[in-house]
Amino acid sequence: MTDTTDAAAIVTDHDRGIHGYHHQKQEHLKRLRRIEGQIRGLQRMVDEDVYCIDILTQVSASTKALQSFALQLLEEHLRHCVADAAVKGGDEIDAKVKEATQAIARMLRT
Repeated sequence: MTDTTDAAAIVTDHDRGIHGYHHQKQEHLKRLRRIEGQIRGLQRMVDEDVYCIDILTQVSASTKALQSFALQLLEEHLRHCVADAAVKGGDEIDAKVKEATQAIARMLRT
């Protein structure tokens, strides 16, 4: 049996304005609030003249938390936005792959 589905007729979450992270939005917001708390803790540590190495340890933990969040967002982007573009094919998949590649490059530079 041949697939006669027209790729242009396929409506994806992206077409509906739904981003890859949409289904995990509340979890992401919770994580970001926790990271925000870590950053506020850093401000408090500086204000209270805490030892440099202790502050740097917390900076490292905050950085790791942000990197982990970014990696999860990237995975969701690949699973949803890039996968949706692959279904549609054409120039859209090329654009999404390029976009994801650039995002990965930015993450590697940090």
